Amino acid sequence: MTQSKSRELLDELRTVFAGRNPVLDAILPPILFLLINGLAGFQAAMWSALALSVVIAVARIVRRQPLTYALAGVGSVAVAIGIVWLLGRSEGFFLPGLISGSMTLLLTIISLVIRRPIVAWTSYFARRWPLDWYWHPQVRPAYSETTFAWTVFFAARLLLQYSVFQSEDVTLLAVTNLVTGWPATILLLVLTYLYGTWRLGKLQGPSVEEFKNNTPAPWQGQRRGF
Repeated sequence: MTQSKSRELLDELRTVFAGRNPVLDAILPPILFLLINGLAGFQAAMWSALALSVVIAVARIVRRQPLTYALAGVGSVAVAIGIVWLLGRSEGFFLPGLISGSMTLLLTIISLVIRRPIVAWTSYFARRWPLDWYWHPQVRPAYSETTFAWTVFFAARLLLQYSVFQSEDVTLLAVTNLVTGWPATILLLVLTYLYGTWRLGKLQGPSVEEFKNNTPAPWQGQRRGF
């Protein structure tokens, strides 16, 4: 990969994540859980993860930063603790992740069926490009194909996590959820961008600006951004 392409990818990831800080908010509590679970047991790990998620939320408040992901982290850990108490099983801590993963998979499948691929929606919310541009017949296939890849990824991750969940091995489950979480998701986003921008060029559809200006074909196409 060329240096310019690498810089472009970094810029695009900043665009997607700008001001949201979702990676640290989502990944630090599970890492702490994994470490404490091996040293002091499940109960200590569970409460430590909750305490850290609260600390992150407070830090966001003090710095006047977006709270969406931090509060989601607090909520998910709190719900997980409640499920552990209800089920009496420590692996129940990871049940909310399985449920949310199932809902995400279902959403991607529905978006393909109704021909409004979820990758287009995620791009729209991040960039606020004209929504109708995504549904152009020479644009939408790129988003449908990447959404199909997302569907395969989410299905494989859910199957893996569920099989480990059935094993009742809390440490292995924590490691699996961590590795298949943000690290795998960031890799998926990078591959999505590389394939998506290449596919838009092959489709020879209008760029966002050409679409806005009603520029007639032939079009130069979208050369950056997906």
